[in-house]
Order: sequence, then C-alpha cells, then structure tokens
Amino acid sequence: MPDTVSQEHIRQVRAEADCLFTQAQVKAALDEMAEKISAKHHDNNPLVLCVMNGGLIVTGELLLRLDFPLQQDYLHATRYRGATRGGELHWLAEPRHNLKDRHVLVIDDILDEGYTLAAIAEHCRQGGAASVETVVLVEKRHDRKEGHRADYIGLEVEDRYLFGYGMDYKGYLRNAAGIFAVKGM
Repeated sequence: MPDTVSQEHIRQVRAEADCLFTQAQVKAALDEMAEKISAKHHDNNPLVLCVMNGGLIVTGELLLRLDFPLQQDYLHATRYRGATRGGELHWLAEPRHNLKDRHVLVIDDILDEGYTLAAIAEHCRQGGAASVETVVLVEKRHDRKEGHRADYIGLEVEDRYLFGYGMDYKGYLRNAAGIFAVKGM
C-alpha cells in the first residue's frame, strides 16, 4: 500500500491543479461515447466490464446512458497499486460472468501506455469472448503506447498526471468532478 498522505497535501494538490475538462465537458464526451456504443451494441446483449477502481465512476455514468439490454460485471487488475508509476500487472478479481461467446465492453478511466488494458482485453479473448472492445474516458497523447488504442475514447489529453472522474492521485481525488492535471507532474 502507498504511504499515508496528509489531507493538507491532498487539498494543496487539488487547489493548485489545472482543470483540463469541466464536468460539463466530461458529460458531453460520455454522451458521445454512449451514442456510438449504442449504435453498435443495442442488439448484442453485451457484457460490460468495469475495471476497478478507476473505471467505477466512468462505468456508472456510461451505463445510465446505455438504454438497451446488457449485463454488467467488474474486474480488478492494476499496475499502480496506489503509486504514481505503474509496475507489474496484478489480478485482484476476475469477472464472474462467463465470457464465452459474449460481446465484451471493457470500461476504464484512462489509457496511458496501454499495458493494463491490453492484458485485460487479451484475458477476455482467451476466455472465449466473441468480441472485445475497450472504452476509456481519457487517452493520453504520447509515443510510449504499446500498440493498444481504445475503441471508444471520450477525451484526449496531454501527457500529465491526472485525477478526477475515477483517476486518482495517491489513492485520493477520484471523486473530483472534472479532469485535472497535477501541477508540476
């Protein structure tokens, strides 16, 4: 687990952060993604997988915009474990639903280098999914990606350390209503 962080430090990070996207801009991006997903999957009975913990808020907001039959489950795979840099992939919980012959939508908060999302998508394919598509609220623009690009992207951002709408800073600030960049990171 990460070291304890003082509330004063978290408040300072929040106060000094740059707002990259307001809550209204995020909601507009979610509306647009939902429209595209609905057009493709309204008759597919998809299995929607939330990547915990970051994907929780994005998945919840997106599910309310998808007005067709679907099932929802979650998984928990992480490279960060509360840190600010990724490491080895750790599986904490696999989906409980059978993936065989299902159209699977994997929803996460952010695509940075793509390792985690690529591993999750491959896990679903190995589980027999008929198709696997990935959905992210935010994708960072940089040249470190390992070949994985999300199928549905809400917003593209510069390469900075972000928090809000599920993305965290040292385990905090996931609940910030907007997308923010940490000053100096």
